[in-house]
Amino acid sequence: MQTILGANGQIANELAKELKNKYTTDIRLVSRNPRKVNDSDILFSANLLDYQQTSNAIKGSHIVYLTVGLPMNTKLVQQQFPVFMRNTINACIEHGAKLVFFDNTYMYPQNAIPITEETRFDPVGPKGKVRADITNMLLDAMHAGTMKAVICRAPEFYGPGETRGITNSLVFENIKKEREPKVLLRDDTLRTLIWTPDASKATALIGNTPDVYSQTWHLPCDDNRLTFKQIINHASSVCGRAIHYKVVNKFSVKLASLFKKNIKEILELLPRYQQDNIFGSDKFKRRFPEFEIMDYKQGIEIILRKNS
Repeated sequence: MQTILGANGQIANELAKELKNKYTTDIRLVSRNPRKVNDSDILFSANLLDYQQTSNAIKGSHIVYLTVGLPMNTKLVQQQFPVFMRNTINACIEHGAKLVFFDNTYMYPQNAIPITEETRFDPVGPKGKVRADITNMLLDAMHAGTMKAVICRAPEFYGPGETRGITNSLVFENIKKEREPKVLLRDDTLRTLIWTPDASKATALIGNTPDVYSQTWHLPCDDNRLTFKQIINHASSVCGRAIHYKVVNKFSVKLASLFKKNIKEILELLPRYQQDNIFGSDKFKRRFPEFEIMDYKQGIEIILRKNS
């Protein structure tokens, strides 16, 4: 049995498809209101803030994937993520299940220095601090030898379907609606984005490769990084029309944050848009050289043409 905690988000959905396609038909989807992705999926309703419900959800599992996502809400993140992680760790230990944690990059320093799995945590805001704390919680359990686990870390998402990410929301969604795309701070810095199906496929691969456990893995991204200017220029070619965009400066973002909570929540992420964002995934590429990574330009074409 392979179990996904936090089912029905974009990453979890793609993960369930990949597990069924390549690894197992014995898949359990867990959330408050899970929905089938594959016909053979087993649905299990649980509140992961409750330990007994978490334990019941994990019981009988060989591999557990923690893919829980929360709204970009600092208070919720601070209150709930540490509980999710502690309950999941303890339940995996109780039932002898291996854990695959799908993580993000909030805990890393937000500068132009290339980021690798060896980069030390240096969060700049409360959500980043929580991410550092829960990841360290898991690392402590891994190093103590009380459980087998692996960390899969991904940068900002872009992709099809219900993919959530700042670039998807401010750039691609606006282009599809023929509205003016918004770019944060600068249009000339290199961005590292990960194609959501690639993130899920790589997570399934890592989860089903026994010798890669007890490590952190950066999930694979195209190294031919683009700036926002290049992204939108390519989008113009795909759509066959000139796309004009607005670069939103720091003052405007901070002013808007006084009136819109969702804008306030991205303030701690702003430094990563001020300079190049270089998320390295060389370790994964050396270990899994056969893995096919989506090219940025091809990904942009799929997003825009699928919804045109």
